[in-house]
Amino acid sequence: MFCYFYIEMRTYIQLIIILFHLFLLSACFKGEKVDLVIYNASIHTMDEKNTIHEAMAVNEGKIVAIGPEREILNRFRGFTEINAKKKDILPGIHDSHGHLIGLAFKRLEVDLSGSKSKYDVLLRLEKHVSKNENIEFVLGWGWDQSIWGDSVLPSNELLNERFPNTPVILSRIDAHTVLVNDKALKLAGITAETKVENGIVLVEENKPTGILIDKAVDLVYNLVPSPSKEAIKKEILAIQEELFAYGVTHVHEAGLYASDLSLLDEMASAQELKLNVYAMLFHNESTIAFAKKYGIYKNNSLNVRSFKLMIDGALGSEGACLTHPYATKKHHGLLLHSPEKIKELAELTKDLGYQMNTHCIGDSANRIMLQLIDTLFEKNDDHRWRIEHAQVVHPNDFQLFFDSDAIPSVQPTHAVSDYRWAESKLGSDRIQGAYAYKTLLEKRKMLLFGTDFPVEDINPFATLFAATKRKNTNNEPTNGFRTEEAVSLQDALKAMTIWAAYGIFEENRLGSLEKGKLATFVILDQPLVMKNYFEPNYANKTFINGELVYAMD
Repeated sequence: MFCYFYIEMRTYIQLIIILFHLFLLSACFKGEKVDLVIYNASIHTMDEKNTIHEAMAVNEGKIVAIGPEREILNRFRGFTEINAKKKDILPGIHDSHGHLIGLAFKRLEVDLSGSKSKYDVLLRLEKHVSKNENIEFVLGWGWDQSIWGDSVLPSNELLNERFPNTPVILSRIDAHTVLVNDKALKLAGITAETKVENGIVLVEENKPTGILIDKAVDLVYNLVPSPSKEAIKKEILAIQEELFAYGVTHVHEAGLYASDLSLLDEMASAQELKLNVYAMLFHNESTIAFAKKYGIYKNNSLNVRSFKLMIDGALGSEGACLTHPYATKKHHGLLLHSPEKIKELAELTKDLGYQMNTHCIGDSANRIMLQLIDTLFEKNDDHRWRIEHAQVVHPNDFQLFFDSDAIPSVQPTHAVSDYRWAESKLGSDRIQGAYAYKTLLEKRKMLLFGTDFPVEDINPFATLFAATKRKNTNNEPTNGFRTEEAVSLQDALKAMTIWAAYGIFEENRLGSLEKGKLATFVILDQPLVMKNYFEPNYANKTFINGELVYAMD
């Protein structure tokens, strides 16, 4: 009896051991193998329902599943698994209007941004010259006379005193105006009688002041030798790393010439350019020939299918084209092309199958382009033509964004940089149509957000703060600037993700974190909240197509 019980008990124990090992064995092979699993997260999908999920699985650069943590962990086993520790995850951030090439060039010059006075500018230039012997040109960028407390543009007396024999060319922060010394004027052959189509040479007492606006700036920049390709490439790679550190995975490059495009194309082919770049070309013989030959062009991270048209200048230097004169002066600004030329270029762009993204600052410029799109071209979502800046819009013209289907592509940080002087240039009535992002959103149901770097900083969290709180990173103005035009955080995020993807024809592949889309996303370092004061945030990790391109750790 005892022997029988012992054998039965031993068999039972052996059965349990076998079952236990089978359980362990099955656990080892549980789940589909994938490249990456992220769990314990707060994943803002940016889908139509604004769903927030806990986990997702990624394989071969795409999202294969996203949902509750238990479901994902039961179904998948990742080669790499990341515990996100409840951190917020967003689709890769788009800067919908930036100048990658422009910033690279500017970083080879003297940084004058934030300078407090003319003498601060002079001090920075002198330090630069002292470190660079036999310098051929003194180049600088970023000055803004409104920070100095001046309402008028400066003249060049101080530059002439300090640099009588070396040409000096200093770009204003908006890149539409330069201050040059007499040596540069002489080299360019500029006198009080010089006339420039679509440009201005400011003259006082029958003498150039040193201020050149819009097309007139080309007279001096044409004299400057181009930096080496290697120097520009080095700067682009450094900028790319900075953007990744903020979670920016896409830049809509707002204006390229053929040489610029060639450099980016070369970097894309070599896979040095991991940043996704959506290129807008300037209209000229070379770029038009490129579009005719290649059509819509993609090369790894580079995507070319749009043109950029400048039709007016900047508000800060009073080149923006207004329907009525500036509040303090008897002029309307500048229209850089005739309406006939604008129509011709629009038709050409449409025939090439390209998108046209038009720089429109003043209410007159915005009206001309919106009416052209609305009357000349049938309503067609595939055009997706964009108005870049849409900075000052006549109250009667907001409806035209809906009627024409034009997409407003705006830069919220402009509003909180320009608040010091915008009303003085426009007047108390016309300011109501300026930097009106909520009104634009209500009419068009979509906005794209960018920074316009290097005019503003590349920080996307400054953009979010400006859009939602209407303040700059110094928390100015204290009560916000035109806070009635603030947008919600959710809409601001859409303007930098899914709507931005729509603005470049990529909404089916990018812009939201959904099954089947590319695994391009950012894990934020700090919680995604907008307090009433600015708090910095960064990427903890940034992924493009499932590849880790930046890690804070």
